[in-house]
Amino acid sequence: MPASPALIAGWARSAVVPLGGAFGQLDPHEIGAPVLKALLARAGVVPGAVDAVVVGNALGAGGNPARMVALAAGLSDRCACFTVDTQCCSGLDAVTMAVGLLASGQASLVVAGGVEAWSRSPIRQHRPRHAGEPAIVYERPAFAPDPARDPDMLVSAARYALQAGWTRAQQDAYTQHCHDLAGAQGVAWADELVPVSGVTHDLGPRQLFSERMARMPAAVRALDLGRDWSELLGRQQDCSLSPLGISGKADGAAFVLLANEMACKRWDLSPRAMWVASASVGTPSETPLLAAEAAARTAMDRAGVHDVDGLAAVELHDAFAVQGLSFARALSLQPQRLNRHGGGLARGHPIGASGAVALVRLLADLAHEGASGDKGMTAVAGAGGIGAAAIVRRL
Repeated sequence: MPASPALIAGWARSAVVPLGGAFGQLDPHEIGAPVLKALLARAGVVPGAVDAVVVGNALGAGGNPARMVALAAGLSDRCACFTVDTQCCSGLDAVTMAVGLLASGQASLVVAGGVEAWSRSPIRQHRPRHAGEPAIVYERPAFAPDPARDPDMLVSAARYALQAGWTRAQQDAYTQHCHDLAGAQGVAWADELVPVSGVTHDLGPRQLFSERMARMPAAVRALDLGRDWSELLGRQQDCSLSPLGISGKADGAAFVLLANEMACKRWDLSPRAMWVASASVGTPSETPLLAAEAAARTAMDRAGVHDVDGLAAVELHDAFAVQGLSFARALSLQPQRLNRHGGGLARGHPIGASGAVALVRLLADLAHEGASGDKGMTAVAGAGGIGAAAIVRRL
């Protein structure tokens, strides 16, 4: 007997708040639990009905944040809990894995998404290899065993911008466009945002000025790119990265409620969307921002969507302005059809939650804006050259 489709019965997210802001004193479960509880209450689901919780989290450094969120939200002790760490892809990959739980018959009602408390992330240290040596503090782990294939994310993006010829002016214009969308339209769908610590809207910057961006120094120095890039630097236009063209560090959470047909009948749920297809792929680790494009193409193939004209909306978590520009060009997507409310560049980047936030944004827009067509796609790229994408259909 074929598995019943994964149905989406609801979604909710917190605001996205800059590092050290209103969520600065909250641990992951303290951000995620209020969102999960509100999601179940809106759907009319009792906590004991949830079979499993799958949570993406990138900076918790061990433990099982999914279990912490589930128990803090009052779910049953019997609830299975899985934490996923694929860095920036974690939140979207968690939903894909939850779909797998439904398809395999291990669960009939699952909450999945992501949560990140970057402000409360642990201080990381490498244990000394030999007695008497000090511990080594580090900010990021390795994402490829060969250091030459594991550049810093900012350096990688700056190298790609230079190599592909995306100028500083193009990136600044894209950044301005993203923030203008976020400021002009806002996000006010009642079933999307859940107040956490009194915050009811994203707290990323809402208005920028082109003059300010133009005066800002590059986020990556030329010497950081390495000697091999010096010749290219000397013969191209300014392709540097503005600090404003980088998605800022942030805290936040987002979840969706997934159910099979049997659970919808049992709990009297009215599904609002359906999971159509998804993809988690790997690409060269030297340029991870391109992985979102590869994942998007694979998800479209699996969904039988031949080109972006078959999609009513596309939501990319754009960690960099140059990533948004590249993604749109690679998929022949008009910029005005990408990220209707500004995307991750305007919101901020709560790493393990970013993919789930983008999914919730997509679902809310499909449900409320009367888009022409019923399918939408979301995509995200992660450190180490991995990408994730998903296609959903409004019911």
